[in-house]
Amino acid sequence: MAENTEHRPPRRRGLRIALFALAGLVLVGAGLGGFAYWKLNGNIRSVDISGQLGTARPPASTGGAFNVLVLGSDSRSGDNGNLAGGETGDTARSDTAMVVHVNQAHTAASVVSIPRDTLVPRPACTGTGGKQVAAARSAMFNSAYEVGGPACAVKTAEQLTGMRMDHFVEVDFAGFAAMIDAIGGVDVTTTVAIDDEDSGLHLDPGDHHLGGEQALAFVRTRHGIGDGSDLGRIELQQEMVRAMLGQVGSLGLASNPVAMWKLGDQLTSSLTTDSDLASVSALVGLAQTIKKIGPDQLTMVTLPVVYSVNDPNRVVPKNPDAQQLWAALRGDGAVPQSVLAEQPTNPAQADPSAGPSAGPSADSSVDPSARASASAARSARPTAVDGGAE
Repeated sequence: MAENTEHRPPRRRGLRIALFALAGLVLVGAGLGGFAYWKLNGNIRSVDISGQLGTARPPASTGGAFNVLVLGSDSRSGDNGNLAGGETGDTARSDTAMVVHVNQAHTAASVVSIPRDTLVPRPACTGTGGKQVAAARSAMFNSAYEVGGPACAVKTAEQLTGMRMDHFVEVDFAGFAAMIDAIGGVDVTTTVAIDDEDSGLHLDPGDHHLGGEQALAFVRTRHGIGDGSDLGRIELQQEMVRAMLGQVGSLGLASNPVAMWKLGDQLTSSLTTDSDLASVSALVGLAQTIKKIGPDQLTMVTLPVVYSVNDPNRVVPKNPDAQQLWAALRGDGAVPQSVLAEQPTNPAQADPSAGPSAGPSADSSVDPSARASASAARSARPTAVDGGAE
């Protein structure tokens, strides 16, 4: 049963990466007793997205394909502030957004990261508590969450993509760190040094095993690597998704009920979902649906963007590439090769000869000459300046 959030004020979310949480829940679904099921069910927070948005939405997915909007906020309230630092308060914006498209056969997924400073039309919507939010002709994507909560962010994503967001998931800063610790940490490789005073991450080149707080710093790192823009940080976040999926798949929790319980408790305590997903049975069902999708079955890209001519600190969707990307996913197709060829370089893998890139640029189907041209074009761009909190 979905939780009634009217009597429980929603916690602010600072998602970095949440896709693996859905896959990981399959590992805790079997063998749960009555009390365990009740306890985990009670951990989950929910938002009635459908009730707030009504019927003025793209049609629901058919044939088995579906879309999930994975969101977070840049709030520093509560335990999030202890981990992330910065100002605290009640306002927040979606710090990271990922549109996850699962194909009809449930054998592969495309994940599109939307830079938080992307200028888009923001539709009028009804936000948390019935608040009416006026439309804006051009607003940063992450402002939708700030002014109207999850429902407004979902409606903005649906207008941008032309696809219905069948589900919605959030995870907070503290929850992300706790989940990394619950799975025993993650392994990452960087071919360059990372030295970021803002995130607190300091890594030499090489292989590293990261605990929760270090993993959180890794996906928050921006200034200490690459060109210092949010586009580079997105590449690190995508690498972390793969690392977590690989780690969860290697745990063998079926034979370790104590570890299974710990992970399940951390996962459900960290999640906010749409009403349809707000139960252990629904989440386990979804996880069973996507259990064949591992790191090798993910295509992860950043929405093609260019710097705004009106504001060099903001970006806008690059067309026709962005339109072609959304059209391909609406048709349950693959990410276009033109989009893959122009993906940002993973700043942690600045020297491709020293190790495989975790980003889409490593796809063997991409013409190397096209990748080199795209890299040269990127190096000529000005550095983006983030808007909003770190």
